[in-house]
Amino acid sequence: MAFLRSMHRSIQVFNSATMLTRVKSSLGVAVSQVGSRLESTTPTAFQVKEQVAKTSPVSSYNEWDRLEEVVVGRVENAVVPPFSPELKVSANEKHWDFFRDNQGRPWPKEHTEKAIAEVEEVCNILTQEGIVVRRPDAIDFTEEYKTPDFSSTGMYCAMPRDILLIVGEEIIECPMAWRSRFFEYRAYRELIKEYFKAGAKWTTPPKPLMSDKLYNEDVMDLSDEERSLQHHQGRHFTTEFEPCFDAADFVRAGKDIFVQRSQVTNIFGIDWMDRHLGDEYNIHLLTFDDPRPMHIDATLMLIRPGLVLVNPCRGCQQIDFFKKAGWDIVETASPLMPADHPLWLGSQWLSMNVLMLDHDRVMVDANELPTIQMFEKLGIKTVKASMRYANSYGGGFHCWTSDIRRSGTLQSYF
Repeated sequence: MAFLRSMHRSIQVFNSATMLTRVKSSLGVAVSQVGSRLESTTPTAFQVKEQVAKTSPVSSYNEWDRLEEVVVGRVENAVVPPFSPELKVSANEKHWDFFRDNQGRPWPKEHTEKAIAEVEEVCNILTQEGIVVRRPDAIDFTEEYKTPDFSSTGMYCAMPRDILLIVGEEIIECPMAWRSRFFEYRAYRELIKEYFKAGAKWTTPPKPLMSDKLYNEDVMDLSDEERSLQHHQGRHFTTEFEPCFDAADFVRAGKDIFVQRSQVTNIFGIDWMDRHLGDEYNIHLLTFDDPRPMHIDATLMLIRPGLVLVNPCRGCQQIDFFKKAGWDIVETASPLMPADHPLWLGSQWLSMNVLMLDHDRVMVDANELPTIQMFEKLGIKTVKASMRYANSYGGGFHCWTSDIRRSGTLQSYF
């Protein structure tokens, strides 16, 4: 408010200077000189806005233009989240005992060390490619916290894609639905403040209270078939009590942004985004044959203009939208993740959770040979790195990163 008041005063001074210039013939040369000085030194609101637009370090409109700056997550100080309803409804049942026995403790040390090494190598590769790499703060997630509605311990800051939604020059700090991630934003605040001071727009939507009214716990006990039926009927784990959404449920194609209604993103949240972005963007709601929808980027990935990668096991009911627009629909290759690998969160389909470095280069898991061959057949060069241990925390290259700046501008591809 202080800034707005200051800006209002500046505009008033500028207008006064103009009036002074108009009456200089009757008041003398001295007044004219004062007005001239005011005109030359006082910026208008338009000038300030123009300066911000030129200096903003944040600018990303799609998933494929040349990547220039990226935030890469951390698993240091990460904690196994509580075995809560939101976790139970998302994690594979074979891992429930792990979460039940280890909640509130650090993740297995040896596994975490290997994941850290993998992510450090990813950062090295990105740096060698000329991309600026930024990291969140490795804060302590072990401390228990309590609000009037719930208590919990934390989780991690491994997946910036979940919390930071970049739309053009704007950083949207997303209102995620997991109680264990309530304070995750703290790990990114220093970065966000830096970007804001340099000219980026910073938006924080209404933070959910996360009371019991946000969750429909009856869904937890349903079979996958029953869940799919419930989803098609509009009944999900998260209710419409208040808006919530994860950034990873959105993928961007310039003026068109695609989103799914998931276990962490509700219609209330999607509507909030639609109204917030306004007429400049088109929000498209996609639905998939997925009993546990959570994050769109292991189900549908936009690779470059005219090419969309889809999960063959999670059919998209609106796929004709892409076909009618002339886009090629490619089913992703089968993953090679071993069945006995401890994939505590996520699924084997993280093989398609790739990061585009530009239109012709993609960062892909070095272990996923069929996926590598698929991209090469599409004429896309693969930049390979291992993410096998990092996958265990619920993400691939796309999840572990948030592209802060890409080289392109806002365009329409449909």
